[in-house]
Amino acid sequence: MNKTFSSGLVWFRRDLRANDNAALFHALKNCAKVYCVFVFDTDILDPLPRADRRVEFIRESLVDLDMQLRTLAAHEAAGLIVRHGKAKEEMARLAHQLGVQSVFANHDDEPHSLARDAKVRGALADVGIALHTYKDHVIFERREVMTQMGRPYSVFTPYKNAWLKKVDGDDLQPYAVELHASALAARPEAERQEVPSLSTLGFESTNLKALHILTGSAAVPALLQDFWPRVAKYDHARNYPAVKGPSYLSVHLRFGTVSIRHLARQAYELAQAGNEGASVWLSELIWRDFYAQIMANFPHAMERSFKPDYDAIPWEHGAHAHKLFDAWCQGRTGYPLVDAAMMQINQTGYMHNRLRMVVASFLVKDLGIDYRWGERYFAQHLNDFDLSSNNGGWQWASSSGCDAQPYFRIFNPVSQSEKFDPEGKFIRRYIPQLAALPNPALHAPWAAKPMVLAAAGFESGRDYPRPIVLHDEAREKTLARYAVVKKAPQ
Repeated sequence: MNKTFSSGLVWFRRDLRANDNAALFHALKNCAKVYCVFVFDTDILDPLPRADRRVEFIRESLVDLDMQLRTLAAHEAAGLIVRHGKAKEEMARLAHQLGVQSVFANHDDEPHSLARDAKVRGALADVGIALHTYKDHVIFERREVMTQMGRPYSVFTPYKNAWLKKVDGDDLQPYAVELHASALAARPEAERQEVPSLSTLGFESTNLKALHILTGSAAVPALLQDFWPRVAKYDHARNYPAVKGPSYLSVHLRFGTVSIRHLARQAYELAQAGNEGASVWLSELIWRDFYAQIMANFPHAMERSFKPDYDAIPWEHGAHAHKLFDAWCQGRTGYPLVDAAMMQINQTGYMHNRLRMVVASFLVKDLGIDYRWGERYFAQHLNDFDLSSNNGGWQWASSSGCDAQPYFRIFNPVSQSEKFDPEGKFIRRYIPQLAALPNPALHAPWAAKPMVLAAAGFESGRDYPRPIVLHDEAREKTLARYAVVKKAPQ
């Protein structure tokens, strides 16, 4: 079969798998020879802390990807070329050296990624090479799901209904990469190097392995085998942080070590068969598409409030605000569920979804801190950090985003604790100094009777901080703070 190009180069980014990969499929189908590359982009890496679980996750997943490519090609000389430098320079240099006619990559609609891709596209054009990009990270993107007026959706439920009405079998079908794998080319001798070590990249090992966080697409089947028998109870179990309810696939979705088409197809089929848990999980995947199209169509929301009126909110500022924020970051607010959740993210890079809502609401509506402070903290610490979903979640909690929680709905951290961690199993895991307290006292130690605390050998303020704010008082301050937007659409 005659092919369009004699050779092409696939640029992997947030799609670190060989199976069901749109860019790899189109490259193999259209090129007689295909090379593959990943660039450790110094523009992204340089600002990061030297111990970053995400960099280690990527590095380990690239080892797996390299093995996948060599297995697909059925010869050891194939595999992944890895570069370390600025993407604009490295991509143009490598593509020119390899003599390819085209570079293939999957879409990344984050604003800084679009700017990077524009620079790479220009640098490639300067040496006569085209850049082709494809949808791979979501089921529907950009302007694929629109209102009857031809506008992007800004409310989730009608978006979800339109998504479900639009989706069909073709949208969820995998790309049959293996049918064209013979086009995978042998790397030049000089490029047949192992994936660089963390230390070579200037990074240190983290506790990724100690946390048993499995990397690469080779880890996904075991995670799915564990999750599918539990999915029927997902709609209930997902709310309890001490229960094994989530799929634990979020970091794999973030870095593309699993195909969204594979997950959505499985969830859709189960939901169609009446599996309520799978239906709710599918909704979570649709939320992911929803926030991605919000980012693509309303990029201003990545830097300021989706609803402009909310930029007028007078947040706490100065030394007092930083003191409150530091207590939140360190898990020393005096509210056990909030503090346990912050301990979880600080120690593991993961936070249960229910707790993400609880701690976000607490920061914004109990402490009066600008949601962007919390958004940045999550961006620095979450293994599964995804710009559009993180931004959407924080703006939902702060009531400043599309389809957000109304500003007058404010989570009570104590009642959330009593409802979703009733036996205190999660709290005791991350705040062991509270472990001896009986369950009724665990959720609000400051309110417990002195004899109860004494019997546990516990002293409030010594063994655990007293609350830095009182929720009822903070709630009244928040309602007053949000008065500037009372007339804004809710």
